Amino acid sequence: MITKQVQQEELSYVYVHALATRAGYTTVRPQIDFDSVDMKISSDSNQGMRPQLDIQLKATTRLGKPREQGIPFRIKQKNYNDLCINTQVPRLLVVLDMPEEDKWMTVTDQKLILRRRAYWLSLQNKKHKQTEQKTTTVYIPVKTF
Repeated sequence: MITKQVQQEELSYVYVHALATRAGYTTVRPQIDFDSVDMKISSDSNQGMRPQLDIQLKATTRLGKPREQGIPFRIKQKNYNDLCINTQVPRLLVVLDMPEEDKWMTVTDQKLILRRRAYWLSLQNKKHKQTEQKTTTVYIPVKTF
């Protein structure tokens, strides 16, 4: 059996993959995540600029309560610094807010329901934090993905 944490990670991939697919985009999961990129979203269209996004995925059942500056979320310092880098392909932090484990998903002969929502945040061009702390708190705007 895979752990609860791995199940949450996999469901975050499923959530973003479903949204991207419905919007007409493709997704790819890099084999190795050295650079805080869990998923790449792109257009394989023969026309236009072929937009792309790099995504760092997180999932939690304990997302903080919204505050004036946004929803607080603790992220590893390495991930924070990787997401601050000014890159050619924009990067987003996507956090899947999940309910209690027994309510994550419902499957019937008519429906597949994956519960809750994801929030996103761009940290591009934010200042790197040189700190001894292992995590830092970011504030995610209250807009769903």
